[in-house]
Amino acid sequence: MQRNTSRVLALMAAAVLPATSMAGTDSGFYLGGAVGQAKVGDIDASAIGTGSNLSFDGTDTGWKAFAGYNFGWIPFVDLAIEGGYIDFGKPDDHGLTIDANGFDLFGLVGVNLGPVGLFGKLGMVQWDADASGGGYSGSDDGTDPGYGVGLRMKFGSVEVRAEYEYFDISAADDVSLISAGAAWTF
Repeated sequence: MQRNTSRVLALMAAAVLPATSMAGTDSGFYLGGAVGQAKVGDIDASAIGTGSNLSFDGTDTGWKAFAGYNFGWIPFVDLAIEGGYIDFGKPDDHGLTIDANGFDLFGLVGVNLGPVGLFGKLGMVQWDADASGGGYSGSDDGTDPGYGVGLRMKFGSVEVRAEYEYFDISAADDVSLISAGAAWTF
């Protein structure tokens, strides 16, 4: 009797396991947004027309809107492409304000542990920045690499995520966004 019960439980577990391992690899399009703290660090002199690099450490509320497609080819793994618009707010320091924004495109790889997952992303950002105040004025733009890591939790077709993104922008030493947001897969 105990042997039959063990076999039935083993068969039930084997039947349920593939379904749970596929959860979290939902393929399809998704839309999302996030808000958080944007940071801009030391600024290159050529970006604002000063004779030397400027020590700058400003933060402000930043936000982003994004869309992507998760291919869902491999159980436990997310492979996606994601693009969006990012606004770094208007960080200021020493009377100087930086107004920066851009469009980004990332490849995203994630590992799913049931409804919870970790992900990393690598891509490029096309940015534009204007600086004014403190006797300085200038603007700059460019295309530079971006990197990110995050944690997400899925609730059906909705996920909430927290992430850190770093943008290796040539005109500043430290441009980043720490954010919390949500996405909807359809």
